[in-house]
Amino acid sequence: MAILTVEIPDDVKKRCESLFIGHTIEEMLAQLLEEALEQESVHRRTKAAVDRLLTRRAATKPVSAESIQTARLAGRS
Repeated sequence: MAILTVEIPDDVKKRCESLFIGHTIEEMLAQLLEEALEQESVHRRTKAAVDRLLTRRAATKPVSAESIQTARLAGRS
């Protein structure tokens, strides 16, 4: 396990201790870091997916609404 030295203002520490009774500052910081890592991971996956969709869209010819409607109707027959 790594050691991290962080200075936390006294008022913030007191507020945390009063809200998160029974939890240490270390536990709270570890949880916050885990959540931040997960959010960043989701953000990066989402960005990659959007980039792939935009790349596909740029390489695809536009289709008219009439063509789409015709294909829908043909698929229902």
